[in-house]
Amino acid sequence: MEPAASTSLTFVAKRHAPELIAPATPTSQEVKLLSDIDDQAGLRCLIPTIHFYPDNPNMGNTNPAGVIRDALAKLLVFYYPLAGRLKEGPGRKLMVDCTGEGVLFIEAEADVTLEQFGKTLHPPFPCLEKLLCDVSGSGGIIGSPLMQIQVTRLLCGAFIFTAQKGFAQFLMALGEMACSAVAPSILPVWQRELLYARDP
Repeated sequence: MEPAASTSLTFVAKRHAPELIAPATPTSQEVKLLSDIDDQAGLRCLIPTIHFYPDNPNMGNTNPAGVIRDALAKLLVFYYPLAGRLKEGPGRKLMVDCTGEGVLFIEAEADVTLEQFGKTLHPPFPCLEKLLCDVSGSGGIIGSPLMQIQVTRLLCGAFIFTAQKGFAQFLMALGEMACSAVAPSILPVWQRELLYARDP
């Protein structure tokens, strides 16, 4: 087995100013109640995910961050609750205020190549904090962006995509939209009320 990247690897990641990416077209302004499953205290956290993408010669000089930014705005039309904000009701009941404010997005460049991370890409990753979106005041759950994304371009043309609050179906759909799809192949369903606890 090839060794993972040395934890002694250091590099500089230059972040651009953070942006809020809103849906590309107006979306429904409403409040969606979440289920009792969603209300669990143990789920009120940000879950980081990290994805490495090697250089694709077919992309030429295309900026992957720009492609992802545009695809994200289009995808949020379908996933519009993710562009809103969580708020609490009586008894700490969670709900999504579909405000259309957007998800947090940061573009960055790092002075390192993908090869320097090692041939086997698995944790622990060196300097992970430089690859994760980190904006003061955005780390909470209530009233904060529901998704935080950073796209870090590397010297070799590869890039690293990180997200806090990873949703597998959403990320798959984002890849489809980045490849010029006009809609996700699997549309989201927002009927969280089907999961409400009911009296026997």
